[in-house]
Order: sequence, then structure tokens, then C-alpha cells
Amino acid sequence: MIPGDAHDVRDPELPGLLLRTERDTLIPLLRARPEADFALPTAGCPAWTVREVLAHCAAVLDRVVASRFEPGVFGPEANDRDIAERADWPTARVLDELEHGMTEAGAAIARSDGALDGAALGEWVHAGDVREALGEPGAYEGPGLPHALTLLARVSRERDHLPLHADLDHLDDPLRLGGIPGDRPPARYIGDAATLVRLYAGRPVPDAGGYELVGAEERELNLFG
Repeated sequence: MIPGDAHDVRDPELPGLLLRTERDTLIPLLRARPEADFALPTAGCPAWTVREVLAHCAAVLDRVVASRFEPGVFGPEANDRDIAERADWPTARVLDELEHGMTEAGAAIARSDGALDGAALGEWVHAGDVREALGEPGAYEGPGLPHALTLLARVSRERDHLPLHADLDHLDDPLRLGGIPGDRPPARYIGDAATLVRLYAGRPVPDAGGYELVGAEERELNLFG
């Protein structure tokens, strides 16, 4: 069970745990896929193929591990440059770098006092983008989901995001996200956790009638902009 106030105290080990949990299922899945699958488009990042998403993820984690944070390091231009630098790499090398990053980045993120927690969450969301593009079950779900929800609650609180109480199908108590409510009462979400993740990540929702959102527009939930 994830407590409703899961975001009130930071667990510095949680981002690393999320990354390693996803690593243990994602990397073997990717190594077993044929090369053609890495050229598939992704709905979560329409401009990028599966391979480009993975190259981006690997590059981000490499920077985290090496503590290379020059200005604009996580901006669109840097992302495009990182992907271009890996364009001629064998896919196996991209996966090696990604696996190394998912293994080692947790320690650096733990020392960041929360500044890099969102990077771990973003990596997990990108893993969902890849799973969906490959037609694999469990996009935005899987073993890492409880860790991701706890981290989502924490990051949304740190960013003073729109307050929201989420009644999730698998939880007994609501998950509280976002900042402290002010004049505007918290919005309410009723539905499954994977759809909630999609909304916060700005990803397409396959079944628009499968959840209920009251007190907010979908676009207001997008945490990554």
C-alpha cells in the first residue's frame, strides 16, 4: 500500500530503487527484440523512435552518474545532440550504457537532495513509452509502479503542482499529489494508476472514458510540460 502522505518525507534511495527495478525487466526484454523494433515510432515522444528514446535515456543517466550538468544539459538542443552522438552506435552499446546508468545513477540522485528525483521518474515513464511502442504489456505499470507513484507524489509536491486526490483502483486510501491546497480545493481522480501516470506525463490516454477527473483539466496535470 502507498500511504496518502507518501510525498511528505523524501526517501533518497527510492529513485535508485525505481531505476534498478525497471532495469531488471526492461533490459532483458530489449536485448531479446529484433533490430527492426528499435526503429518503431513512440506515441509518448512522437518525434523519436524507440532507439532514440533509449539513447536519450542512456545519455541522461550517463550525465547524472558523471555529474556533468552544463547549462541547458536537459533542454531540447542537448537532447537532440545526445541522440545524434549515438546514432552510429550499435544498439547493443546503447543498451549497455542504459543498463549501466540504471544501475549506477541511484547513488548520485540520492545525494542530490531531491533535485534529480524527477530524472528517475522521467526514465521510468520513457520505459513505458518503449513498452507501449513494442506492444508489450505493462506500459506505465509493472513492478516499479508503487515506487513510481510514491516518487510522483513527492515530485508533484516539490514543484507545488495542482493539488489532487487520486482514488486508485488498487489502493485503499487516496494518493495525495501536488502542493498544499489553497483557495482552490484539490481536484479528484478516480481510475487506474497507469492512466494517472499517462496524464501526469502528458501521454495519450487510450480509453478516455475509463477514468473520472473532477476539478481540473487534463492539461493541468502534465508535470513535465
